[in-house]
Amino acid sequence: MFEKILIANRGEIALRVARTCREMGIGSVAVYSTADRDGAVAGYADEAVHIGPPAAQRSYLNIPNIIEAALRCGADAIHPGYGFLSEDPDFARICADNGITFIGPAPEVMEQVADKAIVRRLMAEAGLPVLPGSDGRVPSLAEAEEIAAAIGYPVVVKAAAGGGGRGIGVAADPAALRATFAEVTALGSALFGDGSVYLERLVTDARHVEVQVLCGPDGAVHLGERDCSLQRRKQKLIEESPAPNLPPGLRERLGEFALRGVRSLGYTGAGTVEFLVDAGGEPTFMEINARIQVEHPVTEMVTGVDLIRAQIRVAAGEPLGLTQSDIRPTGAAIECRVNAEDPDNGFRPAPGALESFRPPSGPWTRVDSGFEEGDLVPSFYDSLLAKVIVWAPSREEAIARCERALGEFAVSGPGVATTLPFTRRLLADPAFLAGEHTTTLIENL
Repeated sequence: MFEKILIANRGEIALRVARTCREMGIGSVAVYSTADRDGAVAGYADEAVHIGPPAAQRSYLNIPNIIEAALRCGADAIHPGYGFLSEDPDFARICADNGITFIGPAPEVMEQVADKAIVRRLMAEAGLPVLPGSDGRVPSLAEAEEIAAAIGYPVVVKAAAGGGGRGIGVAADPAALRATFAEVTALGSALFGDGSVYLERLVTDARHVEVQVLCGPDGAVHLGERDCSLQRRKQKLIEESPAPNLPPGLRERLGEFALRGVRSLGYTGAGTVEFLVDAGGEPTFMEINARIQVEHPVTEMVTGVDLIRAQIRVAAGEPLGLTQSDIRPTGAAIECRVNAEDPDNGFRPAPGALESFRPPSGPWTRVDSGFEEGDLVPSFYDSLLAKVIVWAPSREEAIARCERALGEFAVSGPGVATTLPFTRRLLADPAFLAGEHTTTLIENL
């Protein structure tokens, strides 16, 4: 087992990892930018190292500085959290070159998964259902027009190197395709350094359902599914497990598809296989996230499995110690992301000083946050303030508990706006209450 783990991240996920390290008796090293000098994880971890100025490119994405910090502190492993360097195969290789274990899949697997066009083809070969679309990357607009004509409009143009809901455009006709193709190509180059795209037929009124997997030297298991359909600009706001109102047998099929997919890649560690489920209840593969996800706590709440601990154990060469029969989800869990954003102004980021920050508590209520009262919410990073996660024996009770918890959450400060009021509206929406919501609910409000 590792003696010391450097956490190459910030905010709530860095604090989350540090807490599991402490429970496991493993030393933890936090890294922080100048903007996060007084952050909660820097004070909680056993050690903290300054890695650069506020801009992410000069701190949390600065690989030389992170490796230097790990070597200086004697860390024998790095946990990347999510975002930043978590899915960067080059970073994983550099860790290995310096005798440091990267807590995640092998870099070769991450490369396959990161290329959405390649992984789409590999999953089709493994027997997973995929949407009609291109067979790999589309090199030219002319070829994109031919494919779109063959599969039928509307189509989705996706950046092959995209992720996190970014690098996606929809075209309803040939004229729109020309503009969308150029836009997504440029966006892919700007955001990911790769302008390659691929095409799929658009599925409307679909649900976004994902399956959590764990893979170790002794086998692979799935831990059930999460519904992540409530999204704004393809960024998730509310997630829950189990997914409500799935057709008979679909839950089992999704688990089987997910395991078949990751086994075909030789995957190790924690990951998520994402699907779209259409109005007829038929699933199609979307992508694989080769990291821990923001919404992992809902799976932990219903299964009792510490996913961070499992990641660390597998990376250290230990067995999972779990079989599929050991995974017995119980009750229902819901996670609401509380962002420093103004929903009435297009969800524009609204950072500032937290004059008041009083998270909720109570039975079966968990709050993951990297902020405390008096902190300054910086403008340099993701706008996530906290995640409120609740569990209850039934979905109806979980919704009521979540509404109670959000009502207790007090956040205020000059310039600070949050998604709390908007999220409470979503919890009361008739479609959500009935478990009939899709990815278009928010945009149609």
